[in-house]
Amino acid sequence: MTPRNSTSGKTTGKQQRVIRGLDADQRREQRRQALLDAALELFAAQGFVNTSIEQLCQHAYVATKSFYESFDGRDDLYGTLLQQITDRAFARLASVVDEAPDEETSTRLLLAELAHTFVDDVRIAQVTFGQGSAITPAAERQRRENRRAAAAFVEDLWVGYGTVLTERYHGIVIGLIGGLFDIIADWVLDVPAAGPTPAMVEELITRLSDFYDAVRNGS
Repeated sequence: MTPRNSTSGKTTGKQQRVIRGLDADQRREQRRQALLDAALELFAAQGFVNTSIEQLCQHAYVATKSFYESFDGRDDLYGTLLQQITDRAFARLASVVDEAPDEETSTRLLLAELAHTFVDDVRIAQVTFGQGSAITPAAERQRRENRRAAAAFVEDLWVGYGTVLTERYHGIVIGLIGGLFDIIADWVLDVPAAGPTPAMVEELITRLSDFYDAVRNGS
């Protein structure tokens, strides 16, 4: 007779202990996300360099042993957090493109969405671009890969609106992405502890739009 999981009431080939409705894999994923949430909070508040694995575990209520079940170290945790932020940003931007009727409208909506993606929760901008970001070879590789992905997104957008891209465009678009991100990084330095005001966010969107238009019209 196949053993029955007495906690869940389900028959399984390999029993998993269920605690508070979660099996082992679900609990592991819950701990992993708790560590990512702790990283966002602590890296933004005190910086990557000043945040230890022990502090992250205490903040997430996770044992140090459990940390290494999910991540190889702080670099790996930071890279995973950065990728999670990037994936969510691309998902939001893609939905805007699908709804925009023309390039001008699309551009305005995309730049506004880009700003809001990073500054509605200003910790995201601080961890991605500001004083809370990591400065390590692995983090720099991750940032470069993300910029290339963002550049490919813009190139696809321009092609969709009829631009015939040549090799020179790749460098232009890489520079465009770097400039947009640097504008956010510069802006976040002036954000007060209480968070940005609506006027500050609008000013950021204007800066992004002015720069984008200058590059797009000159390209």
